[in-house]
Amino acid sequence: MIKAKSLSRHYGPLVAVDRLSFEVEPGTILGFLGPNGAGKSTTMKMLTGFLEPSSGTAEIFGHDIRSDSLAARRLLGYLPEGAPLYGELSVERFLRFVGEARGFRGDELIRRVGSAVERLSLGEVLGQSIETLSKGFKRRVGIAQAILHDPPALILDEPTDGLDPNQKHEVRQLIRDMASERIMIISTHILEEVDALCTRAMIIARGRLLADDTPTGLLARSRYHNAVTLVLDDLQAAASSLGALQESREVEIRRGQLTVFPSGEGDLFEAVTREVRAAGWKVSQIQLESGRLDEVFRTVTGSEEAA
Repeated sequence: MIKAKSLSRHYGPLVAVDRLSFEVEPGTILGFLGPNGAGKSTTMKMLTGFLEPSSGTAEIFGHDIRSDSLAARRLLGYLPEGAPLYGELSVERFLRFVGEARGFRGDELIRRVGSAVERLSLGEVLGQSIETLSKGFKRRVGIAQAILHDPPALILDEPTDGLDPNQKHEVRQLIRDMASERIMIISTHILEEVDALCTRAMIIARGRLLADDTPTGLLARSRYHNAVTLVLDDLQAAASSLGALQESREVEIRRGQLTVFPSGEGDLFEAVTREVRAAGWKVSQIQLESGRLDEVFRTVTGSEEAA
């Protein structure tokens, strides 16, 4: 597994990462969330050996990143922020270079490069120089080099940045396919990606760990968890009636929608739909909310900013 032990990084008086400790086991897709400047990329650079920790350390499958750095890095695939590449090289030459640096030769090198090209759908740009590629293709080349040596752990900084919806779907599916026996750590600012892809999520701000849970667990922290949202004509009348239900704690009208929050007594959705039928309201939309990850994110990171 990957273990971080009081991992810290200081830049003079600035504390970029503040004593982070966590463990990640194979089969986990960990989403690393936080506002800009939270310390996400700095943490990833320390885990991959690109930055020396100011204090603390981490282990990659038992290899310490400070005392046994080379062995630790052999077990990692890394997509840095921005996916820096050698722009003057063709895609094929770059991937061959990375494969050779990893120690592959001959038929094995050809097989490794061919497999990465196929998995990332890079065949059409294989002979093209990297500097002429679109941002989306550059990200795909970056991911291809990260998986070339089939590592047991992948650390991907914004892996779907710049991709169109179809490409995002393909990359997410690739991550799912690779995750069953691997550790996947993904830095992202796209909250829907955490809900759609990750089995675990960590939220950090100012270098501190603020939340560590499953996406479902984070959604359960939302004030909208198990709330009922409706769109109908007479919002004020419905708010007055639904707010009086014993299953309702409070109501909110916002952006043309009425949200009823549960009191914890009884089944709110059933009570709301029963009231809708009895009143004969014309409802164009009604849904039971699982929660809102963006609201949890703002609440968690906002409390840290206030501190």
